[in-house]
Amino acid sequence: MAEYYFISQLPSLDGLSDGMPLPITEEYFIGLCKSVLKDSKINELNNLTLIPPLIPVKSKSALITAWNKFERYLRLSIAKIRAEKMKKPFNLQNEFLPNEYIKIATDAMEIDNPLESEKFLTEYRLKFLESLRPMDSFSEEFIYYYFLKLKLLERIRKFNVEEGEIAYKNIYHSIVSGNKTEAM
Repeated sequence: MAEYYFISQLPSLDGLSDGMPLPITEEYFIGLCKSVLKDSKINELNNLTLIPPLIPVKSKSALITAWNKFERYLRLSIAKIRAEKMKKPFNLQNEFLPNEYIKIATDAMEIDNPLESEKFLTEYRLKFLESLRPMDSFSEEFIYYYFLKLKLLERIRKFNVEEGEIAYKNIYHSIVSGNKTEAM
């Protein structure tokens, strides 16, 4: 019952324009969750990331499992397309990447401006996340959905040109040097 009151009081994340500040932060959201959710659910939230591990990890949440699979495929597809552009080998070790992810990665890589490419990918991620939105808006799965959406919106709002160029070069260097600790 406490979850119902908690979720009903969360500010809406829908319809926010780019310049508008978010009505809640990740840290504040986690703090609110600690007063309502069990420790096991807080641990799920604390482990919820926009960058899934390279080797899939199963979650008790169907939404988190679906998100991690989606994001992993998307990141591997982007890495594959980047490797092909640089004429570098990219070994998926017999793993199949669905064509839809390859298409989105190709479309994103054709955008010359890295910030615009990231915005394009964020829109795609938000659409996918929306497809996972639970029918029951007062469930734990909804809390995971809300937190992922908050993370995506907070991430895209942190981008700026100067810091973006530095981060882009770091990521690019990481890919070129073969750092394979996470799903690109």
